[in-house]
Amino acid sequence: MPNIKSSIKRVAIIERKTAVNKIKRSQLRTSLKKARAAVATSAENTDELLRDAQSKIDKAAIKGHLHKNNAARKQSKLAKAANAAKAANQ
Repeated sequence: MPNIKSSIKRVAIIERKTAVNKIKRSQLRTSLKKARAAVATSAENTDELLRDAQSKIDKAAIKGHLHKNNAARKQSKLAKAANAAKAANQ
C-alpha cells in the first residue's frame, strides 16, 4: 500500500480505469462471439451484428484497448468469414 498521497490517488484511479477496461473488453468479446455465431448459422441479423462488432473493434483500437494491427486483423478475419458464408449460401 502506498504511503504518499499522490500514489494513493493514482492507485484509486488505476482501479477505476481497470474496471472500465475490463467491461469494454468483455463487451467486445461478447460482440465478436455473437457475430461469429451469426455468420456460422447464417442468421437473419448477421449484417447488423457484423457492423456492431466492427464498430466496437474500431472504438477499442481508438481508445487503446486493442492495438491497431490487432483490431485490423480481427476485422479482416470477421469479414473473410462473413464473405465465405455468403458465398456458400448462394
